[in-house]
Amino acid sequence: MARMQFFKDLSLSAFTAGFVAVLVGFTSSVAIVFQAAQAFHATPEMIASWMWALGIGMGLCTVVPSLWLKKPVMVAWSTPGAAVLASAGALGGFSMQEAVGAFMVCAVLITLAGVTGWFERVMNRIPLALASSLLAGVLARFGLSGFTAAQTALPLVVTMLLAYLLGKRLWPRYAVPVTLLVAIVFVAATAGFSGAGVAFSLTFPVWIGPSFSLAALVSLALPLFIVTMASQNLPGVAAIQASGYGDQRGKGGDAGIPISKVITLTGLATLVLAPFGAFALNLSAITAAICMGPEAHAHPERRYTAAVSCGVLYVVIGLFGAAITGVLTAFPKELVAAIAGLALLGTIGGALASALREETHREAAAITFLVTLSGVVVAGVGSAFWGVVAGALALLIQHVGRDRAAHKPRA
Repeated sequence: MARMQFFKDLSLSAFTAGFVAVLVGFTSSVAIVFQAAQAFHATPEMIASWMWALGIGMGLCTVVPSLWLKKPVMVAWSTPGAAVLASAGALGGFSMQEAVGAFMVCAVLITLAGVTGWFERVMNRIPLALASSLLAGVLARFGLSGFTAAQTALPLVVTMLLAYLLGKRLWPRYAVPVTLLVAIVFVAATAGFSGAGVAFSLTFPVWIGPSFSLAALVSLALPLFIVTMASQNLPGVAAIQASGYGDQRGKGGDAGIPISKVITLTGLATLVLAPFGAFALNLSAITAAICMGPEAHAHPERRYTAAVSCGVLYVVIGLFGAAITGVLTAFPKELVAAIAGLALLGTIGGALASALREETHREAAAITFLVTLSGVVVAGVGSAFWGVVAGALALLIQHVGRDRAAHKPRA
């Protein structure tokens, strides 16, 4: 019965949103994951195992709760975490066994963050205006990349933009699928796909026993946990809240996505799959915005089908890692950037509108947006965290100033 309901709710736009999410999320950061694995002297079999573990983990953590809750729950690997691993691994001379031990420690910390609920409690204290501006800042960088791609592929980007605008005018629900189809035909006609050979075969996991050391704990596990929570889970929660899937029980709505439980799920999945190469799973922001936005489906209650489609494709990537990697990376980077930017336009506009709606929060929201958009990295922590810190500080100072003015004795 549930399966029939899923296919009834599924639409071409939802499936395309899931495919675009996989295309964007995978191709934009898979090279960093490869670098991280190579920093620990991974063999080709180990790298394939990493893709197996990450694909299976992301897929199941996305599909199962999305089907269960009928809401789009989106899970991805930690891209900044992979960057931290690639850097620390190259400098520290750690073994793959020590890296796996660090993955498991990070997984335990993520699980504790979910079980105790402290992270969700902190996020619930952030005003919607700041959460929306944080999301807009994270997404705007992808939106800008979509148009700056015109510097190296002007005909392709212009063709995609015209197809999108025409699609929005004639077939609003299918503007993104039409744009993607036009782009594929254009690239194929101009021989723009890279010609890497693809051999379809199953990927098999490789078990790597963990080894624990203080050096790996300090240099790998703790930085991996911090950047995953601050640079991935934080904007991931912002995406949930800004898209209207947060906890609305106090506002006359439904229970929303149980953030703490999903974070606990990602921690446990990471712990189980760490010996095979899953370094950190977390809530996604970019791909979540694609599947939670109006481009995925006109009805919010049916957008879970986009997440399920994305999760199924992640599982396929895990099972056929090497072959699917070859297929996805054959897409020109300009096509990936442009389709991401166009698919996120509606969400970026909605987030900005929500962020700037209330005048009392407008200045703090603008600061959050600009700091997040800047991409600044301080102490290894990305701009999403510092954007929230800057916005919260602006709000605090604003409220203190208002309270002092209110209590100032009149002459």
